[in-house]
Amino acid sequence: MEKRKILIAAAWPYGNYSIHLGNLSSILPADVLARYHRLRGDDVLYVSGTDCHGTPITITAEKEKTTPEAVADKYHKEFCKGFLDDMDMSYDCYTTTTTENHKKVVSDLFLKLLEKEFIYKKKETLPFCTKCNRFLLDRYIEGVCGLCGALDARGDQCDACGEILEPSQLKDPKCKLCESVPEERETENFYLKLSAFQKDLEKFVKKSSGWRKNALKMTESMLSGGLKDRAITRDIEWGISVPVEGYEKKKIYVWFEAVIGYLSASCEARSDDWKEFWENKDALHYYLHGKDNVPFHTVVWPAMLMGYEGLHLPDRIFSSEYLNFEN
Repeated sequence: MEKRKILIAAAWPYGNYSIHLGNLSSILPADVLARYHRLRGDDVLYVSGTDCHGTPITITAEKEKTTPEAVADKYHKEFCKGFLDDMDMSYDCYTTTTTENHKKVVSDLFLKLLEKEFIYKKKETLPFCTKCNRFLLDRYIEGVCGLCGALDARGDQCDACGEILEPSQLKDPKCKLCESVPEERETENFYLKLSAFQKDLEKFVKKSSGWRKNALKMTESMLSGGLKDRAITRDIEWGISVPVEGYEKKKIYVWFEAVIGYLSASCEARSDDWKEFWENKDALHYYLHGKDNVPFHTVVWPAMLMGYEGLHLPDRIFSSEYLNFEN
């Protein structure tokens, strides 16, 4: 039997909350796959890590009156003990998004897409909380989803319908922390030109196989509505700085940089031969995550890889449903 290069890319748990069954719904199947392919004699690279950036962590830090670094470090240590020691998960690399290696790979990909004009700057007006003195993005703002009408939709995504959102698509928006109604203020951000990949992504999805039905349905729904360019920088203090002179105070959006973690973790684990997994058309890449992660793994990440060129696209998408407790 021919030995094959297998990448197992398991969801990165957010470093803002203790281990829960939702983590295991993707990590456990990923570990089973990794062990299965090793038994077959395949060359397996099983990677993941703690997602240490983004507003979920800054919100937790503010509630606990501590720093984002302290929160991320606390839960990363817990995850390492829980996943590696207690549960004996067989990762080849379990890392974090705070390593210098990850920052370097993220900056490289950002600058390559910027050079090829798949990233551009745009001025816009965004919700600003005068009481908290900050722009309200992602989990700092909540409201009614303008697409499906669900309550408590966030400024970047609605968990009810799974759609990626912009804050402007929320009805009755309020600051999550103080519940104030925001005002509009101008700022400038970098955008990923998703619209440029519409046709290529349609072909990619049409040729795909081994995807869960929920992933296929959600992705086809996004594509049918026409892809819109997405802001990939934020006016926040915690995160990876934009690697462009004069914009260092802006941070790269967590869902742009976190998916790059699969690549940076591969480089960390196999510095000598990571290209055999990522520049190899005969490799097989599995992605395992919750269904709320679907758009970022089936649209945003493939578009980034297409723009960079020469890197392997996702093959199998295993997206679990939500686990509901107490209704």
